[in-house]
Amino acid sequence: MANTKSAIKAARKSARLTTRNRAVQTRLKTLHKKFEQAVAKGDLEGIKAAGSLYASAMDRATKSGVVHRNAAARAKSHIAKHSRPKAAAAAAAS
Repeated sequence: MANTKSAIKAARKSARLTTRNRAVQTRLKTLHKKFEQAVAKGDLEGIKAAGSLYASAMDRATKSGVVHRNAAARAKSHIAKHSRPKAAAAAAAS
């Protein structure tokens, strides 16, 4: 148990932030799964919609310090890669 006033406050703060962080991470996982399902189906409109929601949630999580900015950049790059039409992606690869 915490002994000082500051340690007691830090323990309260840690519990509150842990709860928030867990909720944000759960939401990110859910959005990522929805995005991957849209990619598996090959539905370009679904990919763009799910990707937009996922990227927005990643930006908000980065802003609040739940996700590192490089991890968010990697995820957004993954979204962009799958959001391009196949013909444009093939042309860019060659």
